[in-house]
Amino acid sequence: MTEKIQHSLEAGTARHVPDLDPRIVAVNTFWRRAGIDRWLTKEPLFDADFHVRFEALHFTAAARQLDHWADTTEGALALMVLLDQFPRNSHRTAHMFATDPLARHFARMAIDRGHDARVGQDLRVFFYLPLVHSEDLRDQVRALRYCEASLGAGAILYARIHHDIIARFGRFPNRNPMLGRDTTPEERAFLDRGGFAG
Repeated sequence: MTEKIQHSLEAGTARHVPDLDPRIVAVNTFWRRAGIDRWLTKEPLFDADFHVRFEALHFTAAARQLDHWADTTEGALALMVLLDQFPRNSHRTAHMFATDPLARHFARMAIDRGHDARVGQDLRVFFYLPLVHSEDLRDQVRALRYCEASLGAGAILYARIHHDIIARFGRFPNRNPMLGRDTTPEERAFLDRGGFAG
């Protein structure tokens, strides 16, 4: 399918084309309109709205019923929002991480297909975040390389912090309570000293 989506953060929407699933348009229009001030912060009203609008679609994606969305840039972006961002905004439990493996699968696929290069820099980061959120050092190395190649200083610093934690501990210590993992003395010292817990 030839893509005819015009990306416009200023307009806050993606132009609809007849063969694009309207659910993709709904997800990406919502995400674009939310903007950078809400994307990576904890805002209860926004999170509740996100949850109500897209909970069912999140579980549809998790059930592998939207895999074909990965064929287009807009569809792949919507999968990133539903599988990586939605659970982090909508669930403050272990479910935050439940669809991470699937998000990583589609992130790698999207990057290999060049979908990340077809969106603006502000949205491009969402193709890399599933790798940044990974507890596999190989993903961290890849994510840091992508961020250094095409994103700004803030995203690079964020990726480097995550990379360094995984290089040191092999996991994110702040996740231990939610995932029922024991925290080692070294991890506890890291967290007590104000180590990254986002």
